[in-house]
Amino acid sequence: MARVSGKNSWALFLLILAGVVVGGFIGYLAKDVSALTWLNYGQEFGIGGTNNSGIIRLNLGIMIISFGLSIKITIAGIIGVILAIIIYRKL
Repeated sequence: MARVSGKNSWALFLLILAGVVVGGFIGYLAKDVSALTWLNYGQEFGIGGTNNSGIIRLNLGIMIISFGLSIKITIAGIIGVILAIIIYRKL
């Protein structure tokens, strides 16, 4: 049976994604402001790095495909996710 609920899970996903992006952007902008540097505090993790170490490479002979993933979670991103969930619940 179909869901009867009026809430859409895709809308929640898109709002959370927008909250992460906007929060990360605000954290990036605030990194040079001395009173707001705490917004950019966070942890980065993933597969691969900026210096090409740990990137998974697939050599197909005529083409080389490289795979890597990096995620940086900051305080501003977490605040953005929380605000997105609050906005979703108000809808």
